[in-house]
Amino acid sequence: MLLNIKNLHVSIDGKEILKGLNLGVNQGEVHAIMGPNGTGKSTLAAAITGREGYEITKGEILYKGKDIREMSPDQRANEGIFLSFQYPVEIPGVSMTNFMRTAINAQREYRSLPPMPPGEFLKKMEANKQLVEIHTKLTNRSVNEGFSGGEKKKNEIFQMAMLEPILAILDETDSGLDIDALKVVAKGVNALRSPDNGFVVITHYQRLLEYIIPDFVHVMYDGRIVKSGGKGLAHELEENGYDWIKEQIEV
Repeated sequence: MLLNIKNLHVSIDGKEILKGLNLGVNQGEVHAIMGPNGTGKSTLAAAITGREGYEITKGEILYKGKDIREMSPDQRANEGIFLSFQYPVEIPGVSMTNFMRTAINAQREYRSLPPMPPGEFLKKMEANKQLVEIHTKLTNRSVNEGFSGGEKKKNEIFQMAMLEPILAILDETDSGLDIDALKVVAKGVNALRSPDNGFVVITHYQRLLEYIIPDFVHVMYDGRIVKSGGKGLAHELEENGYDWIKEQIEV
């Protein structure tokens, strides 16, 4: 199993957010995580990627059979875990080209590979710029500096395409996107799906799942996954709202 989370409990500043969450993701699968605000979706992403301030008090996070709880975020990234941020940050003074070259070569060094030849790197850049329809003028600028919300989200998918992760976590990548940008982001994700990688797609809305077809949909409520199913579950949530899940739990 690519990702195996068992009875995960996570606290922030002493407040428990995740309360015994279980999730399994195999290679070749796309899992959608849905749920209302404050239920722990972004906390799950942060716990998997090792963000500071999120204390794992109980449970396991196994990635390719290895417990990664003590790994730094850098180590997890070099092992092939990628996070597309809900709110991508700007990095003034660092061009996208230099940022990606540094990231790729750091990953290659971790894997005992030589730096990527400049010609190969530029060819890879061009192919992936076309994939996510991102203009050269953006990749020549500092990372996300002055980018619109849609451009930042496209840039996240561009970075994912460049790094070719084994496990990609998309934390509300559809947030604030118009329909055209949403289609471009989904096109990039679908092009990168393969039998060798896995995706965890965190979203509030069913509309993203019209373009990125998940193998499984999970509903989070009060820090746990309380219901799982196929794509049809997302349609049920769209029709009935999250109160419907709350009612089922209480019954």
